[in-house]
Amino acid sequence: MKTYVPRKGEITKQWHLIDAEGKSLGRVAAEAAKLLRGKHKPEYTPFLDCGDAVVIINAAKIRITGAKMQQKMYYRHSGYPGGIKETRLDTMMKKHPTRALELAIKGMLPGNRLGRKLATQFRVYADAEHPHKAQQPAPYDIKQ
Repeated sequence: MKTYVPRKGEITKQWHLIDAEGKSLGRVAAEAAKLLRGKHKPEYTPFLDCGDAVVIINAAKIRITGAKMQQKMYYRHSGYPGGIKETRLDTMMKKHPTRALELAIKGMLPGNRLGRKLATQFRVYADAEHPHKAQQPAPYDIKQ
């Protein structure tokens, strides 16, 4: 028996549209990461880009459970001594409503070249308007 590895021309890409309104942040991020990796396809290969493109709309209306809005912190560092910055989730959602979802999806992708490539294949929009109507993304339903 030989292991089947799809060639570059055999991998077909599709576009998926996820409406995040009223859905949990982690649930949406996990489903988007699964679609980006291609884990929903029978020809999934861990070291190849066999996933699909994902468009997420209504990210500003995503559901955050518990006390995460006041307690969850995002950290970044400037590289200088004492240069750590922290931002609460509620502040981030007011200023950049798509960034929390983008960071959650990127955190669920591999931390290598493949993950950086996959991170370019999704777009997150705060409202229902998006410029990808020409790609005809198929609506993807997330089960709650």
